[in-house]
Amino acid sequence: MNKKLSIVATSLVTASLVLAACGNNNEAGKAPGSSDDSGKEKVTLSIWHNYTGDDQRAQTMRSIIEQYQKDHPEVELDVQAIPPDGYRTRLKTVAAANEMPDLFVMWPGVMTKEFQAGNLLQPVNELLDSKPEWKEGFLPGSFDGFTIGQDIFSAPIALSPTSILFYNKSILEANGLQPPKTWDDLMNAVSVLKEKKITPISLGNKAAWLAQSSIFSSLADRVTGTEWFLKAAAQDGAKFTDPEFVQSLAYLQELGNAGAFQEGFNSIDNTQMEQYFAQGKSAMMIDGGWALTNLAASASKEALDQMGATVLPSIPGGKGDPNTISGVVGTGIGMSAKVDGAKKQAAYDLMFAMAGPDAQKRVLESNQLVSYKVDLDKSKVTPIFAEVYELVNSVTRTPVYDGVLSSAVADELNNGLQELLMGGKPEAIAKKVQAAIEKESK
Repeated sequence: MNKKLSIVATSLVTASLVLAACGNNNEAGKAPGSSDDSGKEKVTLSIWHNYTGDDQRAQTMRSIIEQYQKDHPEVELDVQAIPPDGYRTRLKTVAAANEMPDLFVMWPGVMTKEFQAGNLLQPVNELLDSKPEWKEGFLPGSFDGFTIGQDIFSAPIALSPTSILFYNKSILEANGLQPPKTWDDLMNAVSVLKEKKITPISLGNKAAWLAQSSIFSSLADRVTGTEWFLKAAAQDGAKFTDPEFVQSLAYLQELGNAGAFQEGFNSIDNTQMEQYFAQGKSAMMIDGGWALTNLAASASKEALDQMGATVLPSIPGGKGDPNTISGVVGTGIGMSAKVDGAKKQAAYDLMFAMAGPDAQKRVLESNQLVSYKVDLDKSKVTPIFAEVYELVNSVTRTPVYDGVLSSAVADELNNGLQELLMGGKPEAIAKKVQAAIEKESK
């Protein structure tokens, strides 16, 4: 009898162990930090991005993220896709609370410096050094805006010239005009087009940054020269109340007073502005390289064929080089200072997937400029993209104001430019910008 009971008990124990083993093979039954069938530790990785649009670059980046998820079943991605207009605000909000996502789209320059100062980032030198061929493929200066001391905090996924003068060839030719090379050429074109009831330049300044980034950064450099701006930004022998800066504001206001922009320009965004131009409702548009991928996705072939591109015109007596375009390397992927262990390796893998050589090629072919050595196959991009590609490679780059100034000072300038175009006085706006930077320097 005792022997039978012993056999039954042994059978029950064996059965329970088999059932437990079966239960452990169920993915839902795995504890956090356990391994998947490949033996890799399962991790959850959060990422925020602003690739929400229908433009080709956004579609490309989303597809890269989706492919990563398929290739890495051990990683559970928590993806937050936030529209571009609200993205920076959302990111700065979580930064203030020290609740950063594991990975996030970030900008070089000021944002990198502010996040690093708040101990919110960690460098990615280890990843870059582990793939030297990839690191060496970037164009000179690509890492500058992401570098503090010896630490590199991201690799750029794009190149962003911000002040390209796009023009409609048919509209200009029909009115006896050429792409403007001088300020007088531009003001004459505005006058001729206004008389014909044609909007000279489309503008979408709803989010306030566009007039600063796409028009003023380059226009002001024509007047003041780059050296003056960098000194003013550093408060090192120059101030924003100096005559040359006030004159820069006056030039922009002159455009506005001449009726260069359509009515309601402060109530539409840059995407609507680009559509306005693509539909032939304006003769020109001053915009950044990001417009190219938007136009490729939304404009007709006929509209794209009519587009040309050049630099902003020269300013009489200006101290800046007229053969320049303001711009920065584009956004990259930043990594939270809190990421470590298996999650860090997963983050490195995703960063490389989004900024590695294959991704750079795909981004270029989505009509988005990159800061990486990639041969352009012109058959895969629009004619206007190929033209801008040649243009950008034939000029030098000057700073973008909000890539150098702190967020608070850049916001003061952005709001000031909106006020300027609605009739505000250049001297008063210059004083506000100077006051903002002095307040920050105390």
